[in-house]
Amino acid sequence: MTEIRAATVLPARRADITLRTDDGLTLVGEIALPLTRDPVATLLCLHPLPTQGGMMDSHILRKASYRLPALADLAVVRFNTRGAESERGRSEGEFGEAIAERHDVAAAIAWCVAAGLPRVWLLGWSFGTELALMWGNDPAVEGAILLSPPLRRAGDAELDAWAASGKPLLVLVPEFDDYLRPDEARARFARVPKAEVIAGERAKHLWVGEPAVRTVLGEIVRRVNPAAWPLPTEWEDRR
Repeated sequence: MTEIRAATVLPARRADITLRTDDGLTLVGEIALPLTRDPVATLLCLHPLPTQGGMMDSHILRKASYRLPALADLAVVRFNTRGAESERGRSEGEFGEAIAERHDVAAAIAWCVAAGLPRVWLLGWSFGTELALMWGNDPAVEGAILLSPPLRRAGDAELDAWAASGKPLLVLVPEFDDYLRPDEARARFARVPKAEVIAGERAKHLWVGEPAVRTVLGEIVRRVNPAAWPLPTEWEDRR
């Protein structure tokens, strides 16, 4: 048995993907699938603010793709929104202040549907939570997981729309977040009956450190595939 650490990459089927938006841009991304089984659900990742270095390789999203196909039978889809760049490449276009990115979210959801991926959940982090709330309330989406939501661009109107949809929100809020802390988050999300707000003890906005990462990934799996929860901290490669 090997301890799962920050740099651990577990077995999965990985492939580059390309998304095409309805306003004519090409976006680059990747899918990671369980190695030998069909996925039971899908995480569609929406990364932090690209003007502050956010991209598909932002560490929580990267570690989700490295671990969760093997540990929880999840498909993990990551991509760079317009103008964002990572090792995978740069997506066409320029940062759109969360408005033009509506086309990016729509393209990613449509790609998941066309690929036949099951039970699509949005996984937004910081700026990505704004995109999820503003543009991800789609019939093809089962629910959304929000990491460190600032609730700056998205507000009560978007929360009310999610409430009306009946879709669940899992909201993970760091105890020492820079923008929205747990007590305020509980008050803001109270208008969504199916929102569950969980405080990340001793965590900050970026969820740095393996304990914070394990908290986030564990809560994701608890909601999306509870049969695989709790996640192990060790791995035995039986290939």
